[in-house]
Amino acid sequence: MEERVRAHVFVSGRVQGVAFRLETRRAAGRIGVCGWVRNLPDGRVEAVIEGERRRVEEMIAWCRRGPALARVDALDLSWEPPTGEDTDFTIVR
Repeated sequence: MEERVRAHVFVSGRVQGVAFRLETRRAAGRIGVCGWVRNLPDGRVEAVIEGERRRVEEMIAWCRRGPALARVDALDLSWEPPTGEDTDFTIVR
């Protein structure tokens, strides 16, 4: 079994009002990772992604592009110890 990891990302650019959260949840389902995503008051999107390292890295790569209408200017990434607390991928309000 592959190593489990947890990534905490902050995505900035044109990432709100372009279905970024919805498409992130869909991509997470396809890729097979757990976690959550939410909009922040400052216009960024925050997400926590947990799962097998290669899947989390694939999800991070997706976040660097985002959905079709988004424009990602920057992605800040930090690694955290996996918690196993998330069993699916949700949109947090």
